[in-house]
Amino acid sequence: MDPMRILVVEDEPTLASTIAEWLRREAFAVDVVHDGDSALEHLSVNAYDVLVLDRDIPRVHGDVVCRRLADSGAETRILMLTAAAAVRDRVEGLALGADDYLPKPFAFVELSARVHALLRRVRPPNPPVLERAGLRVDPARRQVTRAGEFIPLANKEFALLTELVRAEGAVVATEHLLEKVWDEHIDPFTNTVRVTMMKLRRKLGEPALIETVPGVGYRIP
Repeated sequence: MDPMRILVVEDEPTLASTIAEWLRREAFAVDVVHDGDSALEHLSVNAYDVLVLDRDIPRVHGDVVCRRLADSGAETRILMLTAAAAVRDRVEGLALGADDYLPKPFAFVELSARVHALLRRVRPPNPPVLERAGLRVDPARRQVTRAGEFIPLANKEFALLTELVRAEGAVVATEHLLEKVWDEHIDPFTNTVRVTMMKLRRKLGEPALIETVPGVGYRIP
């Protein structure tokens, strides 16, 4: 699965945190805000694949956030959450530009399934298998093999490798990897990419496949 970025807008901190942690377990990069002003600010500076939006949020109502995002022409898909479960409320939410609507309380497994369904609309389907330099990367099954040997990878390692293989030999900037694989809370000056890349290289074995381009990023020639 291609690494994706999600914005969760929920004014109840415990619920917001739980939603974010649930989605992060599935290797999504997740940012969290608690009001409409912050949501609009984040949407103006970051490209999100999915917006999980509570309808009843302070400062700027969720309806306004939804309408502005829909009117902007952004490709971000909107999953609206609300405590109102009446058919009329669902219809209103969809009319505002939401792509899907989930009433509270909800099962997190259903939330996850709906997010995955929206993600399938964001980008064209991935090729069944990505291949480069003797590697076979299967995004659907989250499997990597080299010379026919299965290589178990952690979520971030798999996401990094997928970005490199997709680049088809081009250099992938460190900043791009930070944006695609981690969330906004990552320090841009951190050595997280370098450390994760070191672990990935070790697991991929010899001869080394990933080349470092000093001051720029990484590539698989």
